[in-house]
Amino acid sequence: MSDMRIGGLATGMDIDKIVGDLMKAERIPLNKMEQEKTWLTWQRDAYRDMNKNFDELETMASDMKFSDVYNTKTTSSTMSDAVTATADSGASNGNYSVQVKQLASAAINTSRGAITKNGETLDLNASLESQQNKFKNGIDLTNLDLTMKTYNEDGSTNDVTIDITKDMSMNDIFKKINNSDLGVRAFYNEQADQVVLERTKTGDFNQTGEFRGAEIGFQSDSANLLTQTFGVWNSKQDKDGNWVKTEVGGKDAEFVYNNALTITSHDNSYKLNGVNFQFKDVTDGKNASVTVNNNVDHAVDKITKFVAKYNEIIESANKQVSERKNRDYKPLTDKEKEAMEEKEIELWEEQAKKGLLSNDSAIEGTLFSMRNQWYESVETSGNFNTITDIGIKTSSNYRDGGKLLITESELRSALENDPESVYKLFSGEGDKKGIADKLEESLRNGMKQIEAKAGKSTSVSNNFRIGKELDSIKDEMRDFEDRLTQIEDRYWSQFTAMEKAIQKLNSQSAQLMSQFG
Repeated sequence: MSDMRIGGLATGMDIDKIVGDLMKAERIPLNKMEQEKTWLTWQRDAYRDMNKNFDELETMASDMKFSDVYNTKTTSSTMSDAVTATADSGASNGNYSVQVKQLASAAINTSRGAITKNGETLDLNASLESQQNKFKNGIDLTNLDLTMKTYNEDGSTNDVTIDITKDMSMNDIFKKINNSDLGVRAFYNEQADQVVLERTKTGDFNQTGEFRGAEIGFQSDSANLLTQTFGVWNSKQDKDGNWVKTEVGGKDAEFVYNNALTITSHDNSYKLNGVNFQFKDVTDGKNASVTVNNNVDHAVDKITKFVAKYNEIIESANKQVSERKNRDYKPLTDKEKEAMEEKEIELWEEQAKKGLLSNDSAIEGTLFSMRNQWYESVETSGNFNTITDIGIKTSSNYRDGGKLLITESELRSALENDPESVYKLFSGEGDKKGIADKLEESLRNGMKQIEAKAGKSTSVSNNFRIGKELDSIKDEMRDFEDRLTQIEDRYWSQFTAMEKAIQKLNSQSAQLMSQFG
């Protein structure tokens, strides 16, 4: 840059405007480079959006290969307040008779009566020693440890000794019991003034006869705190003087299946032939009828959404590859945008972006391949081998570009009569590819070609074609901007020299005039 710029003081010329006008002409190639850079950026983003759409369709195609799409089941019960059910895809359709005779229950044992003196209020967070005078039967602070046992389905037992000190509170003790391997929940019922022990799972697991069959077993000498202070015992005397189990619950569910088979279950559910029955109440000698059918609505909904997504994507893709570039609208430069309103810029760019993917071979090839895949026959070993067999066909309107149409009544009929065949039509069987497999393959090939052109958001620019072109044009623009700076400096240097020369001439002329004066 020259040391000083003289802006028309001697000549009266607007040098700033003259140099600016000259530089506008010089910047024309740079403007074209900026427009090309903008166009390439738009094109890259359009390709990536297309790949995003293809990826979404590929994900949906992959989901169409799951048997649950076609073979989900719906269930109903004539006594839903007592028996309900869910069914796996492999469950047989039909009616199942269930009579619930007994519900499974968790074993529970409580203090025989109030455990405090005259309704004393216990502080559950205070030490046992500080509370000992509040208990009806006191506390033997020298014999506090608890040894307890519970039973498992496989016949094994959980034998646990809880170490207790006089400094512990009742809540400390309950926490130790609850966190042990016993599978027991312990707490204090303040309203009843009783301690409660309860199994955390339902069922009758104690088949040994120990502890009179109780699920939560303990001896008085090894659980003195529990029996003497908290008043929880395994047995009591009935009115006839016989010792009987104090604990209640701990029962298995019992039901009669199809009027023939009596079955027990540790919890209130049981699975048979792919049907999982849930028991809520006894049926009082009556039979609940559970019906299992194919969930055709679910399958129709999934297939319809997949076809709708396919139609949406091919409509967008066909529109973009067939759209012609509007050569009357070039991408705007930053300078041009400064002179325009935001709405004007938006409308202009809407026209300027037309034809970004015009006649793209990768997209056209993917669309052509997908159209063919839909109509290839698939060996299903069933009633249906092509999509036309299940009520899906291509629109006869050529303007639709290969959109698919669904005749829902035919699709429903196919799913009701042979859902397995519809499933295999999409998923294939063994090494034989189904429609979904073939569509995935076409989409993956197309996305690979597009990615080679436009990369993805995480790609390094020199790993795809448009990225390399953008890097190249950025380098050209940077070099050209340096050249423009030199040209502008040269113009100013020339005009400054002219101004100085004319200023000198004017000075000499004034001296001569004064001598002749």
